[in-house]
Amino acid sequence: MNRRREELMAAALELFSTRDAEDVSIDDVASAAGASRALVYHYFGGKQELYVAALTSAAEQLESRLRPHGGGSPLDELASGLRRYFDFVEEHAAGFAALLRGGPANRTGEVGEIVDGVRRRLFRLIQRQMGVEEPSPVLRTTLRSWIALVETAGLDWLEHRDIERPKLEKLLVDHMVALLGVAAAHDGDVAGLLERLR
Repeated sequence: MNRRREELMAAALELFSTRDAEDVSIDDVASAAGASRALVYHYFGGKQELYVAALTSAAEQLESRLRPHGGGSPLDELASGLRRYFDFVEEHAAGFAALLRGGPANRTGEVGEIVDGVRRRLFRLIQRQMGVEEPSPVLRTTLRSWIALVETAGLDWLEHRDIERPKLEKLLVDHMVALLGVAAAHDGDVAGLLERLR
Protein backbone atom coordinates (compact mmCIF):
# COMPACT_ATOMS: atom_id res chain seq x y z
CA MET A 1 0.00 0.00 0.00
CA ASN A 2 1.14 3.52 -0.77
CA ARG A 3 2.97 5.07 2.20
CA ARG A 4 1.14 8.41 1.97
CA ARG A 5 -2.20 6.60 1.87
CA GLU A 6 -1.23 4.67 4.99
CA GLU A 7 -0.20 7.90 6.74
CA LEU A 8 -3.54 9.48 5.91
CA MET A 9 -5.43 6.45 7.25
CA ALA A 10 -3.33 6.42 10.43
CA ALA A 11 -4.04 10.12 11.00
CA ALA A 12 -7.74 9.54 10.35
CA LEU A 13 -7.86 6.62 12.83
CA GLU A 14 -6.23 8.76 15.48
CA LEU A 15 -8.86 11.47 14.99
CA PHE A 16 -11.79 9.06 14.68
CA SER A 17 -10.72 7.31 17.90
CA THR A 18 -11.30 10.44 19.99
CA ARG A 19 -14.05 12.27 18.07
CA ASP A 20 -17.24 11.31 16.26
CA ALA A 21 -16.70 10.90 12.53
CA GLU A 22 -19.17 13.73 11.91
CA ASP A 23 -16.88 16.09 13.84
CA VAL A 24 -13.74 15.26 11.85
CA SER A 25 -13.21 17.16 8.60
CA ILE A 26 -11.02 16.38 5.61
CA ASP A 27 -8.99 19.44 6.59
CA ASP A 28 -8.46 17.94 10.07
CA VAL A 29 -7.13 14.71 8.55
CA ALA A 30 -4.92 16.55 6.06
CA SER A 31 -3.48 18.76 8.80
CA ALA A 32 -2.83 15.79 11.14
CA ALA A 33 -1.05 13.91 8.35
CA GLY A 34 0.91 16.93 7.14
CA ALA A 35 -0.73 16.61 3.73
CA SER A 36 -2.88 18.71 1.45
CA ARG A 37 -6.64 18.50 1.29
CA ALA A 38 -6.31 17.59 -2.38
CA LEU A 39 -4.17 14.56 -1.52
CA VAL A 40 -6.86 13.21 0.82
CA TYR A 41 -9.45 13.57 -1.95
CA HIS A 42 -7.03 12.00 -4.44
CA TYR A 43 -6.79 8.78 -2.40
CA PHE A 44 -10.24 8.59 -0.85
CA GLY A 45 -12.73 10.79 -2.66
CA GLY A 46 -14.33 11.98 0.56
CA LYS A 47 -14.62 11.57 4.31
CA GLN A 48 -16.92 8.54 4.26
CA GLU A 49 -14.57 6.64 1.93
CA LEU A 50 -11.64 7.57 4.16
CA TYR A 51 -13.51 6.47 7.30
CA VAL A 52 -14.46 3.12 5.76
CA ALA A 53 -10.92 2.51 4.44
CA ALA A 54 -9.36 3.34 7.81
CA LEU A 55 -11.74 1.08 9.74
CA THR A 56 -11.30 -1.73 7.21
CA SER A 57 -7.54 -1.50 7.69
CA ALA A 58 -7.92 -1.63 11.48
CA ALA A 59 -10.29 -4.60 11.25
CA GLU A 60 -7.93 -6.53 8.95
CA GLN A 61 -4.98 -5.92 11.27
CA LEU A 62 -6.98 -7.11 14.28
CA GLU A 63 -8.26 -10.23 12.54
CA SER A 64 -4.79 -11.20 11.36
CA ARG A 65 -3.69 -11.20 15.01
CA LEU A 66 -6.52 -13.49 16.06
CA ARG A 67 -5.77 -16.42 13.77
CA PRO A 68 -5.17 -19.44 16.02
CA HIS A 69 -1.66 -20.82 16.46
CA GLY A 70 -2.82 -24.25 17.63
CA GLY A 71 -1.28 -26.73 20.01
CA GLY A 72 -3.08 -25.98 23.25
CA SER A 73 -6.33 -26.71 25.03
CA PRO A 74 -9.33 -24.52 24.09
CA LEU A 75 -8.78 -22.35 27.19
CA ASP A 76 -5.04 -22.09 26.43
CA GLU A 77 -5.92 -21.02 22.89
CA LEU A 78 -8.42 -18.51 24.29
CA ALA A 79 -5.73 -17.06 26.58
CA SER A 80 -3.25 -16.92 23.69
CA GLY A 81 -5.83 -15.20 21.47
CA LEU A 82 -6.50 -12.64 24.21
CA ARG A 83 -2.78 -11.86 24.46
CA ARG A 84 -2.66 -11.20 20.72
CA TYR A 85 -5.90 -9.20 20.93
CA PHE A 86 -4.44 -6.94 23.63
CA ASP A 87 -1.16 -6.68 21.71
CA PHE A 88 -3.24 -5.11 18.95
CA VAL A 89 -5.16 -2.93 21.43
CA GLU A 90 -1.89 -1.64 22.87
CA GLU A 91 0.01 -1.19 19.60
CA HIS A 92 -2.91 0.22 17.60
CA ALA A 93 -4.94 2.03 20.23
CA ALA A 94 -6.39 4.51 17.75
CA GLY A 95 -7.46 1.80 15.30
CA PHE A 96 -9.07 -0.27 18.05
CA ALA A 97 -10.90 2.66 19.60
CA ALA A 98 -12.07 3.97 16.22
CA LEU A 99 -13.32 0.51 15.29
CA LEU A 100 -15.48 0.16 18.40
CA ARG A 101 -16.42 3.70 19.45
CA GLY A 102 -19.01 5.97 17.95
CA GLY A 103 -22.70 6.64 18.09
CA PRO A 104 -25.50 4.92 16.23
CA ALA A 105 -24.81 6.99 13.11
CA ASN A 106 -21.47 5.20 12.80
CA ARG A 107 -23.00 1.72 13.13
CA THR A 108 -25.00 1.57 9.92
CA GLY A 109 -24.13 0.66 6.36
CA GLU A 110 -20.53 -0.18 5.51
CA VAL A 111 -19.20 0.83 8.93
CA GLY A 112 -21.65 -1.40 10.77
CA GLU A 113 -20.73 -4.26 8.42
CA ILE A 114 -17.02 -3.85 9.21
CA VAL A 115 -17.57 -3.98 12.98
CA ASP A 116 -20.12 -6.79 12.79
CA GLY A 117 -17.85 -8.72 10.44
CA VAL A 118 -15.04 -8.69 13.00
CA ARG A 119 -17.44 -9.90 15.69
CA ARG A 120 -18.83 -12.68 13.47
CA ARG A 121 -15.36 -13.97 12.60
CA LEU A 122 -14.27 -13.82 16.23
CA PHE A 123 -17.41 -15.76 17.19
CA ARG A 124 -16.69 -18.47 14.61
CA LEU A 125 -13.06 -18.66 15.74
CA ILE A 126 -14.04 -19.26 19.37
CA GLN A 127 -16.72 -21.73 18.29
CA ARG A 128 -14.15 -23.75 16.31
CA GLN A 129 -11.63 -23.65 19.15
CA MET A 130 -14.26 -25.14 21.43
CA GLY A 131 -15.09 -27.86 18.92
CA VAL A 132 -18.72 -26.78 18.55
CA GLU A 133 -20.40 -27.41 15.18
CA GLU A 134 -23.68 -25.58 15.75
CA PRO A 135 -24.05 -23.59 18.99
CA SER A 136 -27.32 -23.73 20.88
CA PRO A 137 -29.14 -20.44 21.46
CA VAL A 138 -27.81 -20.40 25.05
CA LEU A 139 -24.19 -20.92 23.93
CA ARG A 140 -24.52 -18.42 21.06
CA THR A 141 -25.81 -15.76 23.47
CA THR A 142 -23.04 -16.58 25.96
CA LEU A 143 -20.23 -16.30 23.40
CA ARG A 144 -21.59 -13.06 21.96
CA SER A 145 -21.90 -11.62 25.46
CA TRP A 146 -18.28 -12.53 26.18
CA ILE A 147 -17.07 -10.87 22.97
CA ALA A 148 -18.89 -7.65 23.99
CA LEU A 149 -17.29 -7.95 27.43
CA VAL A 150 -13.81 -8.23 25.90
CA GLU A 151 -14.42 -5.19 23.67
CA THR A 152 -15.59 -3.12 26.63
CA ALA A 153 -12.63 -4.28 28.73
CA GLY A 154 -10.25 -3.25 25.94
CA LEU A 155 -11.71 0.25 25.74
CA ASP A 156 -11.71 0.59 29.53
CA TRP A 157 -8.09 -0.55 29.73
CA LEU A 158 -7.04 1.98 27.08
CA GLU A 159 -8.75 4.74 29.02
CA HIS A 160 -7.47 3.86 32.51
CA ARG A 161 -4.58 1.37 32.28
CA ASP A 162 -4.93 0.73 36.00
CA ILE A 163 -4.82 -3.06 35.79
CA GLU A 164 -1.87 -5.06 34.51
CA ARG A 165 -2.53 -6.65 31.13
CA PRO A 166 -1.76 -10.26 32.17
CA LYS A 167 -4.16 -9.89 35.10
CA LEU A 168 -6.89 -8.49 32.83
CA GLU A 169 -6.37 -11.27 30.27
CA LYS A 170 -6.63 -13.93 33.02
CA LEU A 171 -9.74 -12.21 34.37
CA LEU A 172 -11.37 -12.39 30.93
CA VAL A 173 -10.58 -16.11 30.58
CA ASP A 174 -12.12 -16.62 34.02
CA HIS A 175 -15.14 -14.61 32.86
CA MET A 176 -15.58 -17.02 29.95
CA VAL A 177 -15.50 -20.00 32.31
CA ALA A 178 -17.96 -18.27 34.68
CA LEU A 179 -20.34 -17.39 31.84
CA LEU A 180 -20.22 -20.97 30.57
CA GLY A 181 -20.93 -22.14 34.12
CA VAL A 182 -24.07 -20.02 34.25
CA ALA A 183 -25.09 -21.16 30.76
CA ALA A 184 -24.54 -24.81 31.74
CA ALA A 185 -27.35 -24.50 34.29
CA HIS A 186 -29.69 -23.72 31.40
CA ASP A 187 -28.32 -26.02 28.69
CA GLY A 188 -27.03 -29.57 29.04
CA ASP A 189 -24.86 -29.27 25.93
CA VAL A 190 -23.03 -26.32 27.46
CA ALA A 191 -22.53 -28.38 30.64
CA GLY A 192 -20.85 -31.06 28.53
CA LEU A 193 -18.72 -28.47 26.75
CA LEU A 194 -17.60 -27.01 30.07
CA GLU A 195 -16.50 -30.45 31.27
CA ARG A 196 -14.42 -30.92 28.11
CA LEU A 197 -12.79 -27.51 28.55
CA ARG A 198 -11.70 -28.14 32.14
